[in-house]
Amino acid sequence: MTAHDEVRFRSCLDDVAAYKPGKPPERADGRPTYKLSSNENPYPPLPGVLAAATEAAASMNRYPDMGALELLETLSARFDVPVSDLAVATGSVALLYHLLQASCAEGDEVVYAWRSFEAYPIAVQLTGATSVQVPLTDDARHDFKAMAAALTDRTRVVLVCTPNNPTGPVVHRDELVSFLDAVPRNVLVVIDEAYREFVREPATVDGVELYRDRPNVVVLRTFSKAYGLAGFRVGYAVGHAPVITAIRKCALPFGVSEIAQTAAVASLKAEAELLERVEALVAERTRVVGELRAAGWDVPETHANFVWMPLGDDTVAFAEAAQAEGVSIRPFPGDGARVTIGEPEANDLFLGVARSWRR
Repeated sequence: MTAHDEVRFRSCLDDVAAYKPGKPPERADGRPTYKLSSNENPYPPLPGVLAAATEAAASMNRYPDMGALELLETLSARFDVPVSDLAVATGSVALLYHLLQASCAEGDEVVYAWRSFEAYPIAVQLTGATSVQVPLTDDARHDFKAMAAALTDRTRVVLVCTPNNPTGPVVHRDELVSFLDAVPRNVLVVIDEAYREFVREPATVDGVELYRDRPNVVVLRTFSKAYGLAGFRVGYAVGHAPVITAIRKCALPFGVSEIAQTAAVASLKAEAELLERVEALVAERTRVVGELRAAGWDVPETHANFVWMPLGDDTVAFAEAAQAEGVSIRPFPGDGARVTIGEPEANDLFLGVARSWRR
């Protein structure tokens, strides 16, 4: 077959790396295994949420409500924003893809901190735009002075992940406001708050508050983490009408299933009960971080449902040691590992590996 006979694809795909999901744990001896690699909520669905989703499954022969009106109206009441300023899609990552598709083309630039969410460079590259990665500070936080210096007349989008995945620290309101004041108004700033419900830092930013008087700010949130709907894939965006219109133009029709929409509405109605579970995970996070530091680990502050292990060249070996004990974690070779806060039994197994490693 000659080159003239081969099917051709866009050149921007040549160097796109595949997204790597967290691996399930494996163990040959039959003892329990735990998955701490995907930042999932370890608790099963609330009975009321499960019942609502099961009832919705009875109409799976019909298309879902493409406008997701009940979910949007429920979100509108919950956050006091108009329905016209809301969009839903198959997870917050899908909303990110839609935003970049709507905003970027070849020659454009997208600025974000690094290391951050591993989907960012993939999503940017698929548009043909260029990633401008700004290193985190030594304490694993966003360096907003360096990010401001990285802006050029080719910058179309800035991504801000808070709490930052995979390192854990949050962005403070004062530092983000100062940064936004330095960003041109025609540059879209995406505040990715997938882990917002786990934050207990009073100085943290609230993206929805900032969006209200800033037309170039859009906020992404999800039902996958705190609300425990990772398998249903439903996230939402809060932004001004022109931004939301652009998202909807790029969105896959009927992307969010009726079951997912129903489960999300039921979850919002059961929010108080769900957030009790979040409190339990926050307490476990405090315990895990405290025990890691007591064992000699220098781990950064985290306000998400995970902790970052700055392992450098030892990352893969540490992940293999955890796997041998029945715990899968998420390694980023040469850099570090992200470990989800799970059920206490899983956390104890992980802590045992961490203590042994330090010794």
